[in-house]
Amino acid sequence: MKRKALLHTPTNEVISSYTSLECKLINLGWERYYEDPDLLQFHKRSSIDLISLPREFNRFKSMHMYDIVLKNRDWFRVIDV
Repeated sequence: MKRKALLHTPTNEVISSYTSLECKLINLGWERYYEDPDLLQFHKRSSIDLISLPREFNRFKSMHMYDIVLKNRDWFRVIDV
């Protein structure tokens, strides 16, 4: 089975860390949300959307990637690596 990766389509960059992902999301208007210490969360003031990710990047799975894609359709894709 192939592994999945999150691709930032405008830059063709495969997201390899939360630091990189956070930078891209902030540029798209997402803000860090500090409600749950066990999760890395982002929200947009202009919507009710919330992105919830496991605190450790090595637990970042395809279901989290697809959630990001759904909420940022023109900016991300899930690819096979």
